[in-house]
Parts: sequence; C-alpha cells; structure tokens
Amino acid sequence: MGKQQMYDAIVVGSGITGGWAAKELCEKGLKTLVLERGRKLDHVGGYTTAATPPWEFPHRGRKTQEDLEQYPIQSNVYAFNEGTRHLWVKDTEHPYTSTADGPEYRWIRGYHEGGRSIMWGRQCYRWSDLDFEANMKDGHGVDWPIRYADIEPWYSYVEKFVGISGKKEGLAHLPDGEFLPPFEMNCVESHIKQAIESNYPDRMMTIGRVANLTVPHNGRGQCQRRNLCYRGCPYGAYFSSQSATLPAAEKTGNLTLKTNCAVESLVYDKENNRVSGVRFIDTETGKDEIIEAKIVFLCASTLNSTWILLNSANDRFPDGLANSSGALGKYLMDHQYRAGAAAQIEGFDDKYYFGGRPNGIYLPRFRNVTTPHPDFIRGYGYQGSASRPGPPGNTDQPGIGQDLKRSLQKPGPWSMRFIGFGEVLPYEDNYVSLNHDKLDVNGLPTLNIQCTHRENEAIMREDFKNQAAEMLETAGGKNVATYDDTDHPGFGIHEMGTARMGRDPKTSVLNKWNQAHDIPNLFVTDGSCMTSASCVNPSVTYMALTARAVDYAYSELNKLNL
Repeated sequence: MGKQQMYDAIVVGSGITGGWAAKELCEKGLKTLVLERGRKLDHVGGYTTAATPPWEFPHRGRKTQEDLEQYPIQSNVYAFNEGTRHLWVKDTEHPYTSTADGPEYRWIRGYHEGGRSIMWGRQCYRWSDLDFEANMKDGHGVDWPIRYADIEPWYSYVEKFVGISGKKEGLAHLPDGEFLPPFEMNCVESHIKQAIESNYPDRMMTIGRVANLTVPHNGRGQCQRRNLCYRGCPYGAYFSSQSATLPAAEKTGNLTLKTNCAVESLVYDKENNRVSGVRFIDTETGKDEIIEAKIVFLCASTLNSTWILLNSANDRFPDGLANSSGALGKYLMDHQYRAGAAAQIEGFDDKYYFGGRPNGIYLPRFRNVTTPHPDFIRGYGYQGSASRPGPPGNTDQPGIGQDLKRSLQKPGPWSMRFIGFGEVLPYEDNYVSLNHDKLDVNGLPTLNIQCTHRENEAIMREDFKNQAAEMLETAGGKNVATYDDTDHPGFGIHEMGTARMGRDPKTSVLNKWNQAHDIPNLFVTDGSCMTSASCVNPSVTYMALTARAVDYAYSELNKLNL
C-alpha cells in the first residue's frame, strides 16, 4: 500500500460541495487535495456532445435497448439520453439493493469530475426559519443547530459568485437573494400568475431562481438559451464545479486534483482522535494508497459520504466512523414529486416564444405557513411552465400541397403544467447500511437502502395534485387533468440526511459547523448533513453551509484546535 505526502486538507468529491470546499480552502492558502472517484472531465473540451445536432446521433438522441439494460435506474432520469449517457453511472457496475415496502429507491449518480454539478436542474432557493424551526415546532426530527440568521450572509456570499438569475418578491418564507436579472415569463405564464394572485391572496408565482447567467458574470458567458445544459455548457453559463469553483481553486496554485480515486475509508488515529488521512483505490491500476492531511472534508454526495463513514468502522467506532450517536445512515430524505396537474390554455394563438429558456416558474409554499393544515404538516411548492408544441410531425393529416404545408407549420395549443415538490419527513427507519454480499466494480461493498414515504407524504401529495388542478381551472384552463407517476424515493435527486447536524452529540453526527461531534478535524458538508428537507431545492444551501464550514475550520486550524 502506497503512502504519499501530507496535505493541509483533503476534499473527497468534486461536485457542488466539493468544488466549493476546494475553492475556499485553496483561497485561504491551504494546500488542498481533491479526490474524485470518476474520470477527468475538462471544462469545454470534456463536453463532447455539447454542440452535436440531433441528426448526428446514431439513434437521434433516443435511448437504446442496451441503455435500458446497462442503465436501468439512470435511464429513467429526464436528463438521460444519447447525448448525456456518458455522464451517468452504469447501474450494472455500481449496484445497490432497495428493500423498502413500496416503490424501490432510485439512486441517481454521475461519477466524473464535477459530479452532478454538470447535470443538476440549477434551481436555487434560500431556506427560511420556517424550515430551520420546523423540527423543533412539530417534533419530527431533532432541532437544527442553526437558524436563518446564521447562514444568511453565507447565502449572499455564494450567490454573488455563482450567479443566480431571479426576481425579488419580498416573501418572508422564501427569502430574496443576490440576483442577476431574471428570465421572463411567457405570455401564458404571466396570465396564470395574474389569475392565481387575483384569486388566492396567500399565493404568488415568480420566475424560477436558477444558476444560469442572464448577463456575463465573473468571466463566464451568459446563457444562449439552447436548453442543452445537461450535456455541459461550453459558455460556462450555468454554475458547475468545472466552470466556476475548480478554476478558482486552481488559480491559487494550492489545488491538486486526482481523478479515478475511489475512496475506501478514512484512516483514524485513535491516540489523537483525529482522521489522519484517506485510503483510496486507484481505479485504473487497482493500487491501494493512503494520503494524509490535517483536515478532511467529505463532499462525496449524501449516500457516498455515509458509505465512506460506515466503511471506516473500527474498534472505537464499530458502527461507523464518528457514529457514537448511532444516527449515521438514518433519517434518509428526498423530495416527493412527479405529480400535479396540467391544462390547455386558450386565447394566445398569435403568441409564441424564442429559444429554449433553461428554467420555468416557481409557486412557493402556501400550506402550513401561517395557518395549520388539518391533515398534514410541512408543505410543498410548484415548478412548471407553459409551452406549446411545435408543428405536428404527423404526415397522415388530410390535405395536399400548400394547404398541407401550412397546416404542418402551425403550432399546437398552449398548455400549462404544475409539478409539485413536497417535503418528506425525517424517519429513523429510512436508512442505509452496508451490503457485503453485493460488490461494485471495484470490489467494494454496496449499499442497502430502506426508504419509504408515509401517510403525511401521501396526504400532502393528494393536496398538491388537487390544488394544482383547482388553480388551473380558476385561470380558465381547459381539459384540466391531474397526474401522479410512481413516487420512487430518491427520484427527486435531492437525497438528504444520514449524517445529520444537531445540537446534541447523542442524537446527531455533526455540530452547527458541519464538524463531526466525535472527531474535530472531520467535516461533512454535502446533503448528508441535512436535518430536515424543506420543500425547496437544497443545492444553494449546501454551498452556503460548505463555505461557512471552511471558514470555521480554517479559524480552528490556525488556533491549533484541529
């Protein structure tokens, strides 16, 4: 087993939180090593399909039978197609088991430099104290050790760097941020907004707050509205590790990035009660190596960071490293979605839109904000958009000559769609554990995932379907219909929990600084740290928590406390 030089800091993972940890550590002068389990993926040069037209794909962008066999989980993702296939893991190489009663867990992953920061939906919404105080008020989960005031300046800090387009609305439970000019709603969305706000005093609709640049920002180009984001953006017009944080870290001269390094475990120094290094497998050579560091940031994504801690069990921590509380692996959460309503909207036949706007609308939570709902706790919001399909490709239409050509050029009717995103409660028996009987492509144990949505989620889901339909009917929609696809836990791709923050070391893994209660020089800042799930997309909260944790770790390192 090889042993190499010591670094000031090691960051495991190069996705959204890993990139932020690397940037902040390097800019503070710390020699930092980033270990990425996947392959190298350069900004611009690595986006091999970014400009490929549909007709140059052998299957015109469609999934193949081979895709369905090798990517049975990943191929269900809205962003999976022939142009993005190379950015998703092969499920046949990285298996897991799901033992829940009900729909199986769907674990969505991409193993390469930048991780899912290349494929994320880029929706960025701040949490408020409605979220941070929820556990304390209704008794589900432990109390968050922070409040909005603790993280508010860090939201501003990361937003100014990321570049988030959006509109300030003055809504207390969806705080405004540092926004670039917003994208515009189309004519039908503006109509729906006016109708909802005129008829529902407690509801409003805004344009989605999204990490796509509407103007040049920090050396990155503005969005070209190609709507090919999931292939990688050569303009750097949306935030990713490749386009933003890793270049900033590299600019300092303090960054070392090693790809194809599957971290097996953390090395524990029992005498000093510290993590002394990281043990990993070079996936190209199969060689085991250990690299030492003064501090370690786990940013490998929720389930992978927890896997590393579970696989690092030792005599001092037999149930997983830094797990004296027994909370490690438990309280797995996601968001429930894939349900809502849609309708046709009449009266705008002379209107259309230009380009592929990379986001839609957002209708913030209105349940359990000021008045308790009698049937469920927490809440949900809506994403969605209005659109009209292009000319039908149906050559069986009646007609001939010029009349047929004109009919084929006429767009279809406008429609509006609301998609609910609902909060999932932190349940102790939604958990992950190691499966030593099923190994991955590197010969390492895999995860068994137990996760089921419960009664509160089911009641909430019915409400967000019915309310979506009611609002569309109120706005004059025709042929209003609700929909409800299978509610697979994990398919929201917002997995959270399993190494939660908390005030009490007996019931949580991390303190208010994302520092392990049990091991002072170990920090975890990805989604595994979350204590509850809110109903808004969590990524900008991960970023703010990461920057805040690095600032604290650097201060403690200088005080010789780590």
